[in-house]
Amino acid sequence: MRPFDILVKCAILAGAVALGFSTEAQAGGKLTVYTYESFTAEWGPGPKVKDAFEKQCSCTVDFVAVTDGVALLNRLKLEGASTKADIVLGLDTNLTYEASQTGLFAPHGIDTNAVAIPGGFKDDTFIPYDYGYFAVIYDTQKLKTPPASLKELVEGDPKQKIVIEDPRTSTPGLGLLLWVKSVYGDKADEAWAKLKDRVLTVTPGWSEAYGLFTKGEAPLVLSYTTSPAYHLIAEKTDRYKAASFAEGHYLQVEVAAQTKNGAKNPLSAQFLGFMTTPAFQDTIPENNWMFPAAKTSTALNSAFDSLVKPAKTLILSSEEVARNRKAWIDEWLASMSM
Repeated sequence: MRPFDILVKCAILAGAVALGFSTEAQAGGKLTVYTYESFTAEWGPGPKVKDAFEKQCSCTVDFVAVTDGVALLNRLKLEGASTKADIVLGLDTNLTYEASQTGLFAPHGIDTNAVAIPGGFKDDTFIPYDYGYFAVIYDTQKLKTPPASLKELVEGDPKQKIVIEDPRTSTPGLGLLLWVKSVYGDKADEAWAKLKDRVLTVTPGWSEAYGLFTKGEAPLVLSYTTSPAYHLIAEKTDRYKAASFAEGHYLQVEVAAQTKNGAKNPLSAQFLGFMTTPAFQDTIPENNWMFPAAKTSTALNSAFDSLVKPAKTLILSSEEVARNRKAWIDEWLASMSM
């Protein structure tokens, strides 16, 4: 570039700043999305979602990632009304009632008729973008006979270790907590006291837990019935499988919502509507390794047909979880530390 051209460009940029414009504003603004780390990983849906939406909106999408879904709610509570988040993506239906009680979210006003998940879901604030079932994944090269029930997991050989996630920071960790509560009820503390001897470690989020599992640190890990699809499709191996539990599997529905601050940004509503379209949903099956909550442009890979299909779907109401989450976590902590 010639010196004269450089001077002209500098003058133009200086003028834009003086007028209160930014290149970001000229390009259509910025959308700040709080989510979890595995969503924004290079192999996760985040990069593809960012690219697809930015092409639609001529804007900038800024992902801010924390460890896992429960950590999202914790961060939002800490930031309160001063949060920079326009969109919070990665809570699940176990947390929606508690999240709504913060007063930090705004109604979406989006047509959600395209959304289809087991049992249905209608809410003025939260919109599902995927769903899945929690499962214990096992390494067939290390474990020939996996547990066939939650009872067998709890009472099984303590030498066969499992990696689980922390319910205080992780939605899978909270999911296991609720799964045990759904099956054992008032005797959940006894179940945890038995299971603790099988727990190799408790990680803050899913990524750390699954990484330890695939590195061979333990033959079992808490994940999803859909996790083996990744290994079948991406790695061409059926080494890792989900154990089918006789009592059924706990359902997780992941959701997104706009904050009250985000409702002032027109990009927020645009993004929530975009979530229900194939442009977003196409990224879910083979990047987030969950089931899409709305139609994709093509059929799912046949690997998804081979996955464990729960005999029974377990789920507690969001209101019940909100009322009891602290007490149930305290129960878990006490039992695991005995």
